[in-house]
Amino acid sequence: MAFTIRQLQYFVAVAEQGTVSGAAHILSISQSAVTEAIKELEADLGVGLFERHSRGLNITHKGHQFLRHATTILSNVSDAKQAFDDTAEAVHGELHLGVTSLVAGYVLSDILARYRRAYPHVSVSAIEDNGEYLEHLLIGGEIDVAVMVISNLRDRLALHSEILEVSPYRLWLPLGHRLSTAQSISLADVTSEPIIMLTVDEIEEATGKLLGALGARPRVAFRTRSVEAVRSLVATGAGVALLPDLVYRPWSLEGDRIESRDVSGTLPMVQVGVVWRKGSPLSQAARDFIGLAQAHRATRLR
Repeated sequence: MAFTIRQLQYFVAVAEQGTVSGAAHILSISQSAVTEAIKELEADLGVGLFERHSRGLNITHKGHQFLRHATTILSNVSDAKQAFDDTAEAVHGELHLGVTSLVAGYVLSDILARYRRAYPHVSVSAIEDNGEYLEHLLIGGEIDVAVMVISNLRDRLALHSEILEVSPYRLWLPLGHRLSTAQSISLADVTSEPIIMLTVDEIEEATGKLLGALGARPRVAFRTRSVEAVRSLVATGAGVALLPDLVYRPWSLEGDRIESRDVSGTLPMVQVGVVWRKGSPLSQAARDFIGLAQAHRATRLR
């Protein structure tokens, strides 16, 4: 096995963008270079990482498993470079973070782990709450930075934001569901299904708007703040769910009993970003966190 760092970067870009063309645009290289790198990587690994279809690529179960390793390797490479930055050890102080519920375990955890390794002498505290309250804390200077869903950021005049992740909504189905063999699935198909509703961040509001636009009131079978509860309920046939792809984990408990499918039509994208207050000087610790968060995203896509 002789895959390269560059192949891993191309693979992560394709996994995140869903198309070779999208990855090539982000990476500022040719589509043929991306295609060749993915083919060589699949040959080295001896597994198919993507399933090809007319609209792009779907990552396979093996691809999801390898994506975890690829992102870890790329993060470790970045950390290795950071280890030779003499200024990192010298940074002291405090960092006060905010995070929304959906983001805490799926985006912040990796960034925060890297930050703690790079800046071991900075004392970090974090608070988890809804986006509206975190905006209040940022504007009031009670926290330095927040990592949160920014698709519906309310006070853009008072706050800076930078996107870290963009994730499309997809439909979660239990294996063997009648829609799992359909060539295409529309939102109209979903309206007749019982919905397992995740109630954190903007998910419930967005799902309600999607189905409400068709004149249908969602048939909510269960409401929960737990992604793992949604996973278990869908896996056992209690209903279906519309969720951002960033929380899809086929290797997790019950995850291998769920199929994630595209829905035809325009679905919203969830944007996760780092947010801080305008017009106020940031501490060195906060500036370093923002820089590392930006580098975390760039490392995966370079």
